[in-house]
Amino acid sequence: MLLEVSSITTTYQGLVALDAASIDVAQGEIVVVAGANGAGKSTLLKSIAGMERPRSGMVMFQGERVDGLAAHLVTARGIAFVPENRRLFPRLSVADNLRLGSYLFRREADREAPIERVFALFPRLRERLEQRAETLSGGEQQMLAIARALMTRPKLLMLDEPSQGIAPKLVDEVFEAILATRRSGLTVLLVEQRLSESLEIADRGFILQTGRVILSGRAGELRDNPEVRRAYLGI
Repeated sequence: MLLEVSSITTTYQGLVALDAASIDVAQGEIVVVAGANGAGKSTLLKSIAGMERPRSGMVMFQGERVDGLAAHLVTARGIAFVPENRRLFPRLSVADNLRLGSYLFRREADREAPIERVFALFPRLRERLEQRAETLSGGEQQMLAIARALMTRPKLLMLDEPSQGIAPKLVDEVFEAILATRRSGLTVLLVEQRLSESLEIADRGFILQTGRVILSGRAGELRDNPEVRRAYLGI
């Protein structure tokens, strides 16, 4: 397994947000984590990314323990996290946002080597290079956030609600980009409310409820599970 999260418990503002939660992600997979609002999905990603510190349990990445590391050290290990609010620098240009993504490689001659890969995934960004990030549409901002994460040359890309705030006509483009990142060799861990669309592109999934993993399995198994269909797919 590329990533193994073992029985982590994380508190947030004095409340238990994750309760002995365990997931795993194999090299080359797309894995989706779903659940109702407040289930602990974002806390799970933040606990992996070093933005929240688990009270107990372990996070192993490529066979090494990373829980307890600062966020920038987790990024340097090869885990890129695109949070729900994207955290772009709104007054900076698209080009400058991308350059900031390659900060870890600022002393290397090929610092901006991943940029052509980024443009292959998001050709629209090449056309917007000199625009300020705040002038982009919601979909374009999400593309920029993913692109900036790819500039860190990750092995694992974690996305928190990438379709949120995006016009419906652009949602398919974002999901296609996620598939394209996997085809390029990346592994993806995805938190997403659009579970039906996510299960179409995912290999496996985990369902969280009040901080606990209550279901897991292959994407097709979850799609056919009566409980999932009733509670999360509206069928």
